[in-house]
Parts: sequence; structure tokens; C-alpha cells
Amino acid sequence: MTALTLSTSGAATLRADALVVGVAKAAGSKSGGLVVAPGAEAVDKAFDGKLATVLETLGASGAEGEVTKLPAPSGLKAPVVLAVGLGPVPAKDAAYDAEALRRAAGSAARALKGSKKAGFALPTESAEDAGAIAEGALLGAYAFTAYQGGENRLAPKKSAGSDAKLPLAEVTLLGAKPRDKAFKAAAERAVAVTEEINRARDLINTPPNDLYPESFAAVATAAGKEHGIKVQVLDEKALAKGGYGGLLGVGQGSTHGPRLVRLAYTHPKAEKTLALVGKGITYDSGGISLKPAGHNETMKCDMSGAAAVFAAVVAASRLGLRVNVTGWLALAENMPSGNATRPGDVLHMYSGKTVEVLNTDAEGRLVLADALTRASEEKPDAIVDVATLTGAMVLALGNRTFGVMANDDAFRTSIHEIAEEVGEASWPMPLPADLRKGMDSPTADIANMGERMGGGLVAGLFLKEFVGEGIAWAHLDIAGPAFHEGAPYGYTPKGGTGSSVRTLVRLAERTAAGDLG
Repeated sequence: MTALTLSTSGAATLRADALVVGVAKAAGSKSGGLVVAPGAEAVDKAFDGKLATVLETLGASGAEGEVTKLPAPSGLKAPVVLAVGLGPVPAKDAAYDAEALRRAAGSAARALKGSKKAGFALPTESAEDAGAIAEGALLGAYAFTAYQGGENRLAPKKSAGSDAKLPLAEVTLLGAKPRDKAFKAAAERAVAVTEEINRARDLINTPPNDLYPESFAAVATAAGKEHGIKVQVLDEKALAKGGYGGLLGVGQGSTHGPRLVRLAYTHPKAEKTLALVGKGITYDSGGISLKPAGHNETMKCDMSGAAAVFAAVVAASRLGLRVNVTGWLALAENMPSGNATRPGDVLHMYSGKTVEVLNTDAEGRLVLADALTRASEEKPDAIVDVATLTGAMVLALGNRTFGVMANDDAFRTSIHEIAEEVGEASWPMPLPADLRKGMDSPTADIANMGERMGGGLVAGLFLKEFVGEGIAWAHLDIAGPAFHEGAPYGYTPKGGTGSSVRTLVRLAERTAAGDLG
């Protein structure tokens, strides 16, 4: 993991592989007009006050995330200066946006892959700024290397300089006041949250031959022991005895049996309880309703919701939040076989309802339904489920925005506002009552499919049927942003992203503070 330190050293005297500074585009400027951002005064001085001019000559525009490297002048101890764009200069008396700082730090950290140490001299007017920069840098420095660099006895030994693929080893925040309690707390929070996001990313990126329900449950159990979280794992026998027909129905086609994992973080002074439910399909072939060619290759990511819930519970424990947080990981592998659930089968759910399965590729809602019913039995103050649930949500909102549905408009608004606050793009979506009729079944209480148009909303309406009376509930469909297939940008890597973890953690913080009523 990349280390984080707060330093009182000046940029000119810090010994590091590189110094990161911010540059912005002057207001009203369409080209050029660079402004060196606060925090980089010493670096600009070493360039005789001409850093912006030099960068303009090199073609820098100050655009968000743009990275320009140049050799440092003799007045600096670091040999390289890396200028990263922050976008437009803020209006008078306004601070740089936290998400702009987060993305800039992430872009810089990615560009410094293979370096040992970098000093970040970005605008740090407040502890919140320091926390955003730390988050961005630590997330941007992420790399999934567990399956790379294996020993080959016939190949020559690697040289000492073969660590170019390794992430930036140390991030040093300059101007971050290490003796100030608020700055120290912001840094500690950033480390805890980003380490858990990166743990979620690791799980999402792990190949499905190594990550299946049993092995995922083992990871959760080990983390529980480390962080004082109570963990309960229900295996196939326990699920059958308990009547968890959704989980069993989805998982019965695989040699890897399903699991329901309960994680419980409790605080002795907590007044509220938050339940988080995650879809954990460790691989989704579509089952008998097999996915077409070209849609299977990334289906290891279909457990991203469970990874996010797991990460959020552990982060809540590490932060010592004054709230009880229970996580439910609904884990199964959806495979076609002679034992697999068929379209037309009827499942007896944990709630007592029966579900006619019209499409075995609409399996996430089946495992979530059992977990939602079980979570409701404990009567939490609120439930949030997270899932890579529907392609329809990707069609509606694209690859970077998740949808938010809820049985309470105020709660939906709160989740949306929290997501925007922490830098996760989201959008509130409705649950139109008229779409419910499409799931009427002549055979069972409800079918797992309804109208094709508005499919993401239909899935939300299905889940709503399994939430206990009087419990505020929200559903996050993260099918778009959970797994990034394009080139990395900002602090977002290629592959698993850890989408929604920051939203869930901030929700837990607000609940602990009594801000959600």
C-alpha cells in the first residue's frame, strides 16, 4: 500500500523523486492564461516566477487532469516537477472544488508510477482539502499486480530497476499541518477509507477461479477477526434449513455453493443501526439464459456491490463510527449445468413469497431479495442495497453514474446529496407503480422479470417487495461505474473501481452524527 505522510517541509527543501503542483486556467481564457495554484509558490520562485510561462510553452492548458512533467531547476531538491491541471480558477474567495483536487492528485499519482516518493504541493487551505488530496493520491496510486511477475525459472532474473509497474510508494502532503488535529484526522480517515476501497478493487479484479462464494466469505471472516467485526457465514446446509430459496436457486448450478455472510460492527454508544446489503455474484454466466458472446469477459465484477458493502463495514469499524453497521453479502456463482435453475421454475424465497423465474440472468434481484428480508428482520433504521443490477441503468445513465431508488423520497435525496458530496456521480430515479403489474405471474406471487422498457426501475420495484414495513430503504444500481473498461482517468483505474464505498461510509458518518433524522 502507498504510504501517506504530512510534512512541514517546504517544497524547495523536500527530498523526493518529484514535486506535484497545481495549475489552473484563468477565468474567461479559452487558451493559455495559466495560473499557478496556491501551494506551489516555492516551486514558482525556483523558476524565477515563470513556471506558468514555461508550462504554456510546453503546451499545458490547465485542463482538469492534464499532466506535464519538466526538469526541476537547481533551487529544488527534487529532480522533477509535475504540474497537474485543476480546471478553471475558482471564483473570487472560493476554494478549489474537493473533487477537482481529488482527481488532480489521482492523475499525478498515476503518472508517478514506479517512483519512491512524491511531494504534493496542491492547494491545501483546509483539512477537507488535505483529505481530498490524500484520497485522490492514494486511490490514483492503486495497481492490481497480484497475478503479474510470476517466477519463470527459464527467464533471466529481474533487474533491480524492474519496479516500474509498482505504484507510487509514498505520498507526502506539503502544507498539511501534521500537528493540527483536524488535518491529522482527515489524513487518518483518508487512509482508512482508501485502503478499504482498494481492498474492494482487489476483490473485484480477482479472477473468478480464485474468488467464489466460499473464498469471499473467508476473506470477510479474516477481516472481521482483524477489525473486531462479528462475522456469521451461512453455507448451503444452513441456507437450505433457513429456506433461502433465492440464494440457493441462483447458486445451485455451480460447484461452488452460495453463502450469506453477515458482518456486524457495533458501537457501545450507537443510537442508530444501518444495514447494507450487497449483491455478490462472483461470476455471472447468465445461467441457462446464457449471456451472448462478448458479455462474459468482465462478469467477475458482478460481486462489486458485496465488495462495496464489505469495504464500508470495515471502514466504519476502523473509523470507530458511533453507529451500528450490519453488512449482508449475498454470494453465489450463476452457472449453467444440469442442476441449474430453469426459466419457468418457481423459487420459494426466505420471505415466504414465491417467484417465477422467467430469466435466470435476472439473478441479482433473487439473492438480494433473500438478504433484504433477512436484514429487515433486525429492524434497522435504514437499509441500503448496492448492486451491479441492470444493463438498463447503464443505458439510462452511462458508465460513470449510478442510479438511486428508494421507498422514501427524502432518503433518496439524502443518498444522492451524499454521493455528490464525496465525488461519486449519482442520479435519483423513480419507482413508478404502473411498472409493478408487469411482474404479475399466473403461477407464483411475482415474476423476476417485467416490462423491458424501464428495466432498471422494474428491478428496483422487485426489490422493494422484500423490504420490511416501515424501514427506509434505498437501492443503488452501480452497473455503470463499478467496473471501468477504458483508460484510467483521475483516480479511477482500469478494472474494479470501488464505486459507492465513499457514499456508504459518508452515510454511516452522517447517521452517527444524527444528521439523517
